[in-house]
Amino acid sequence: MADTETNTETGEQPLRTLIVDDEPLAVERIQVICAEIPAINVVGTASDGAAALRLAEKLNPDLVLLDMTMPELDGLGVARKLAAFEEPPAVIFVTAHDHFAVEAFDLEAIDYVLKPVSADRLERAIERAVARRGERTEAPGQWLDELWVPHRSELLRIAVNQVHQIDAERDYVRLHVSNAGEQGEPPRSYLLLQTIAGLEARLDPEQFIRIHRSTILRRDNIRGLRHDGLGVWSAELQNGDALRIGRTYLSKVKAMAGR
Repeated sequence: MADTETNTETGEQPLRTLIVDDEPLAVERIQVICAEIPAINVVGTASDGAAALRLAEKLNPDLVLLDMTMPELDGLGVARKLAAFEEPPAVIFVTAHDHFAVEAFDLEAIDYVLKPVSADRLERAIERAVARRGERTEAPGQWLDELWVPHRSELLRIAVNQVHQIDAERDYVRLHVSNAGEQGEPPRSYLLLQTIAGLEARLDPEQFIRIHRSTILRRDNIRGLRHDGLGVWSAELQNGDALRIGRTYLSKVKAMAGR
């Protein structure tokens, strides 16, 4: 295990860290990586959810590296119970499965690292946990401010304010992401396993509006509304495109424009 002395680079105590995974080889791999990261100190390991909670109560860790799929009490169940602690630890999920990301960000996890774990990827996640040290603890926000999306061998963290359009694609949504001012960069989009109705319920209605059963737009992406005749309206976007507004959503969209 790493030593418990103050980190001479930051002047802070390392994060007391608990590793939870039901695969011994995975625990060993994570321990080896953690031994090279001065910002943390591994204080214990657990092989199932119930043991993780017992150790968390005794050891009061600052950070839990938590597997998602375990027998009986899984990682999501453990995270929910940890969130109820008087001083809840930060949680980084470490898992072989990318389809729990929506549930993970609902629980305000610090990060979501896919197996096989690389040293660089885990260290970046831990840096996020260190950066949040000392922040004022607040009640979970009602609206999402970030999303995790599968991309190649990891999950990318996308700020919600970068998303300008969301389209439904069966059981998925496609997130259209702005280029953040980078000239020459082609438009980007990512698929996320989530229904459009479920995602709409977590988005701030002051920033996003649903205009069709298959489309959500960021409000500042709408340049204007156009009446096409016979009661049909379209939303004109900043890039010049026009998207038809569904009849079910027309009154809400008009209300946005004070109509």
